[in-house]
Amino acid sequence: MGMTSNIRKRAWQHKEKLVQGFTQQHNITQLLYAETFGDPLSAIAREKQIKAYRREKKVALIDATNPHWQDLSQDW
Repeated sequence: MGMTSNIRKRAWQHKEKLVQGFTQQHNITQLLYAETFGDPLSAIAREKQIKAYRREKKVALIDATNPHWQDLSQDW
């Protein structure tokens, strides 16, 4: 999870394990959920909101928009 102005680049960095942190430690390489915002402050506020969710609520967000849990970046 994180805010970026270039989601394709960020997804590639995670797939190549170039970004240290949670995604690298837990071998997370798929993009399952994304939202778009017009300004960084709104994106950061939403990121903080989602990070505070329990796992069940995060899973429900993915299920609602990506029920087959397909990698949204697979064709990039």
